[in-house]
Amino acid sequence: MAAGKKISASQTGMLRALPSVEEVLESPELTTALAEYGHRLVTDASRAVIERRRESILAGDPVDEDSLAAGSIAAAAAEEAGRIQSPSLRPLINATGVVVHTNLGRSVLAAEAMRAVEAVSLSYSNLEYDLAAGQRGSRHDHITEIIVELTGAEEALVVNNNAAAVLLALATFAAGKEVVVSRGELIEIGGSFRIPDIMASSTARLVEVGTTNKTKLADYQEAIGPGTAMLLHVHSSNYAVVGFTAEVAAEELARLGHEHGLVVTHDLGSGVLADIPAFKDEPSVFDSLGAGIDVVTFSGDKLLGGPQAGVVVGKAEFISKMKAHPMARAMRVDKMTLAALQATLALYLDPEEALRKIPTLRMLSENDQTLKARAGDLVAGAGVAVGEAGAVQLEQAASKVGGGALPLLELDSWVCAVSPVIMSVDELAARLRQTDPPVIGRIQKDRLLLDARTVLPEQVEAVAAAFEQVFDTEK
Repeated sequence: MAAGKKISASQTGMLRALPSVEEVLESPELTTALAEYGHRLVTDASRAVIERRRESILAGDPVDEDSLAAGSIAAAAAEEAGRIQSPSLRPLINATGVVVHTNLGRSVLAAEAMRAVEAVSLSYSNLEYDLAAGQRGSRHDHITEIIVELTGAEEALVVNNNAAAVLLALATFAAGKEVVVSRGELIEIGGSFRIPDIMASSTARLVEVGTTNKTKLADYQEAIGPGTAMLLHVHSSNYAVVGFTAEVAAEELARLGHEHGLVVTHDLGSGVLADIPAFKDEPSVFDSLGAGIDVVTFSGDKLLGGPQAGVVVGKAEFISKMKAHPMARAMRVDKMTLAALQATLALYLDPEEALRKIPTLRMLSENDQTLKARAGDLVAGAGVAVGEAGAVQLEQAASKVGGGALPLLELDSWVCAVSPVIMSVDELAARLRQTDPPVIGRIQKDRLLLDARTVLPEQVEAVAAAFEQVFDTEK
């Protein structure tokens, strides 16, 4: 309330009508909440509701006198306590068609990965204990061997995400020194994190070469000087420059760097380990290592299909130095991430099994017949619920890889297209976001599309139930 503004008689009366916290707590409306959520949380919620009512009165907002009653405040406090108690991070159904959806948690973990997480979480584990020697061990040992086996790299390291992996490489090999990178590769990743900002955080000095659309080997050659420590190649996984373009091949960059005694690093980003058609234009981990790159970094939760992590592979002399850097401890992953990643990578030992059991790979490689059948099931379930309140149709559409990978690639898919007539498509989308579990689709030409590619087979019935929740209220 503004200083000096007088309180009216009506406001004074309403303020006096507000009950005390003790009165609210004695209301029968809070009996169940007190038993479920505890005295402290319910008391805090009651106090907060009373304070909001007081602020509304002082601000001169319209206030229903019934809302000042102890019972009304108690009901609002019970609702607030329940909201605070309930987890805000919830499972939902991704029907957008974007497979690696950053906002929706990126990759869905394989069942084997989740079982591994549960096994090490419900008990103590040998996270940093050498069972054979009976003494302290290294958490890196649990994951290095399988990464080396899969990639053919000399050594490996896992940190908490790919940005951390790049930052650690810069800090280890180029702190206070120059790093040469193509101007066309100064990317921005999700959350406004930019390569130049990450470089500045490591105290490395950025040296840009080439132009936005063309960088030649001679550009790198001319930029190398006494203060140069690294050549950095950043894969532009979340955008594409097309037309009159040129970039230096990884083999050429590695050869140039080694001629000058420089560390050559490749920020690969997506982390392709599988051989599936959708990945044919995306550089793989094997490609980078085969080109002679010293340090290769990539994500564990994009095209690899595992948990959030940053994986570093390459030559032993360089990876060992990164492991020994003080910053590595701040970036280390916990036992759950290690367990999930190890279990995910174990599936890659059998390529066919990986395609079947890793959800990201399965979604990206599913055939037309399977997608059409699932979309048909979505149409059938939603159609019953919608009835005469709209039109529900089976249509062809295009899915996206997502996660900042293969931005130009569109995957043929099938969708359940819903055109409501008793509400707007925006209102339908909003209501589906409030169902349990929430269903997230995409709006296109005044229709809500539910893409079969990203709806898990076991979620089809839940989508139908969500439509029943929405349209039952309209009947």
